[in-house]
Amino acid sequence: MLDVQDIDLHYGAAQALRSVSLSVRPGEVTAVLGRNGVGKTTLLRAIVGRQRISSGSIWWEGHRIDALRPADRARAGIASVPQGREIFPLLTVQENLQTGFAALPRTQRDVPDEVFELFPVLREMLSRRGGDLSGGQQQQLAIGRALVTRPRCLVLDEPTEGIQPSIIKDIGRAIGYLRDRGDMAIVLVEQYFEFARDLCDHFHVLERGQIVNSGTRAEMVEEDVRGLLTV
Repeated sequence: MLDVQDIDLHYGAAQALRSVSLSVRPGEVTAVLGRNGVGKTTLLRAIVGRQRISSGSIWWEGHRIDALRPADRARAGIASVPQGREIFPLLTVQENLQTGFAALPRTQRDVPDEVFELFPVLREMLSRRGGDLSGGQQQQLAIGRALVTRPRCLVLDEPTEGIQPSIIKDIGRAIGYLRDRGDMAIVLVEQYFEFARDLCDHFHVLERGQIVNSGTRAEMVEEDVRGLLTV
């Protein structure tokens, strides 16, 4: 469904990604792991169109998309949950969810019940401002907003960062449910190794902008991967 083929990406003279390739299929979670500053977020920004690649190509459902704007990729079915959540603090929870309508035709502009089934707290807080929510609740809101767009590919950048353990479990269950539904491809950037290991079907470890270790979860040698994640 999503194919990243041999991409390079530069910030000025600095090269952030080097010949990175990966594929993500419906019903699978692909985890991207690595230390801080190795290119994980840059890779996700390239996938969703927030950073232009220097070479290589990105394909979505058989169509090349690396020249498309982020809004066009969202309309095509790719949704992003960015690092830091990026919710609108002065808008209510309901208004934050409704910002996902921009990627939808008018006939689909409603919040799916699935959002509230996965994150019941959002229904209880519809009238509360986003900035008044806890960090974990804001993360649930950011994922819910992405799900409003009815994505076929969900891209999550460190969804456990700064989140309390109970909500980490809720987010893990939600990702597992979406994977098991079978019609969504999921890309997960994570530094919390156990969280990524337990959810992923495939993994890729980045080091200095390159993939240095990859495979299926069954092929993962935990000691090798942990060694690449420690400072």
